[in-house]
Amino acid sequence: MNELVVALAIGVLTGSGVWLLLRPRTFQVVIGLSLLSYAVNLFIVAMGNLRVDAAPIVQAGAGADPAAFADPLPQALVLTAIVISFAMTALLLVVLLVARGLAGTDHVDGREPEA
Repeated sequence: MNELVVALAIGVLTGSGVWLLLRPRTFQVVIGLSLLSYAVNLFIVAMGNLRVDAAPIVQAGAGADPAAFADPLPQALVLTAIVISFAMTALLLVVLLVARGLAGTDHVDGREPEA
């Protein structure tokens, strides 16, 4: 059941992100990129052997079985990706605000659609 919930969350985030990427407004594109990065981060964590109801501490005197614990590498990669995506989103928003001020519109191609 947990795998189904995680798979549905990844699918919804990916689908919403792609849909927003195809929108004509720049802010919607930024939100779509953020949703896609969240989907990729969730996918990486899910591939790192997600363990539920397992103690993260090895008992004293007991042998440590690596199969009983989650892999820390995907968690470190996701943490790094979160920090980088937050910084890139902030930079992209500042660039888009400046572009809107110069162009006078927030359309991706710089022009309003002709009616």
